[in-house]
Amino acid sequence: MDYIDQVLEKLKEWARKLVETLLGGDVQPELEPIPVPVKDYPRRR
Repeated sequence: MDYIDQVLEKLKEWARKLVETLLGGDVQPELEPIPVPVKDYPRRR
């Protein structure tokens, strides 16, 4: 049983390293959209 626990711990460690590598470690926040000015002319009737 001790051997199985060691193998599981090693697999967890490898999985954690793999996820950190794939995600890049440093997660950058999402950029906020830039507001675009819109000319709003009054409607003529």
